[in-house]
Amino acid sequence: MSERRARPSGKGRGRSAWLRSLAAAATPPTPERRPAPEAEPAPPEAEPASIVQAALYRDGVRVSSPATLAETFRELRLQRSGMAWIGLARPTEAELLSLAAEFDLHPLAVEDAMEAHQRPKLERYGETLFVVLRAARYLDAPEEVDFGELHVFVGPDFVITVRHGAAPDLSAVRGRMEATPDLLKLGPEAVLYAILDAVVDGYAPVVSGVQNDIDEIETEVFRGDPEVSRRIYELSREMVEFQRATRPLVGMLHGLMAGFSKYGTDEELQRYLRDVADHVTHTSERVDGFRQALTEILTVNATLVTQQQNAEMRALAEAGFEQNEEIKKISSWAAILFAPTLVGTIYGMNFVHMPELDWSFGYPFAIGLMGVVCVSLYVIFKRRDWL
Repeated sequence: MSERRARPSGKGRGRSAWLRSLAAAATPPTPERRPAPEAEPAPPEAEPASIVQAALYRDGVRVSSPATLAETFRELRLQRSGMAWIGLARPTEAELLSLAAEFDLHPLAVEDAMEAHQRPKLERYGETLFVVLRAARYLDAPEEVDFGELHVFVGPDFVITVRHGAAPDLSAVRGRMEATPDLLKLGPEAVLYAILDAVVDGYAPVVSGVQNDIDEIETEVFRGDPEVSRRIYELSREMVEFQRATRPLVGMLHGLMAGFSKYGTDEELQRYLRDVADHVTHTSERVDGFRQALTEILTVNATLVTQQQNAEMRALAEAGFEQNEEIKKISSWAAILFAPTLVGTIYGMNFVHMPELDWSFGYPFAIGLMGVVCVSLYVIFKRRDWL
């Protein structure tokens, strides 16, 4: 990719039947390339707002900022040694098909860019590289990780970025590259590596935010916060997604480094890419550590919750036992007090013919009977530890 080749004309390109049919149905035909600058160009059509920015560069310096894709195509035809950098955000199908027709993009890559929700990967279609990246950013207010998707087409004289999501901020990448023309003049490969670096650098605030969340979760776990289990689960799901975004990047970057000699990559870019590879390896290891830490925290939380439940059940059991003891005491005294009440009630009945009414020892006998019954019941309950 490092060797600059003259771009073939749009008329002579071989395009698949799938691409030709879709392009014919969705977009007007691309004007044939004419080397003569005097040719009258067709009036540009209005482009949707999904075009974030398009610019043409020569020797690392911006020479033009076309407002539409049609203007970009026309100016790139006139500048044989130029490079186009086109940025799109959630483009329409017509825009992607227009780019595919102009730059001979592979239909499978275009289809992936349309559908999004792709895993990070790097594929080569002839002279064009197709790269899928998963960017991430940490949202402080809700304390969660937001993921975006970025598709990058890198050809001999063009870079096309298709962004699905808020991250990353490619305008900052463009600004840094334009501020270093010596790096930008190395061509599309330099832009690709700058984008890779921006995506990987964007992981650092996410790592810091997640580390803070884990520290807070550990405090909440030992504090017994009932909502911490839900937070652990949600953060674990985010770490699974984060791992899917970072782990494939390690293999992708090593694949790019393996092609340094074959594609004659500039030595400065080689150093640049090795630095990016080191950062993404470090990030991937941190994410793996986060997943392991969250798994261990979830285990500890489950143990603490079980211990708390056991303690609560033990407390309930002790409270029930104490309540039973009180009920025994109350029942015992109620039985003891019921005995004299029963005797007094019987002898308090106003019947004329009761045997003991005329007995001189009737009253002492009744009092004695009450005492004997009460003492007997007291002894029985005392031996059974009811009193």
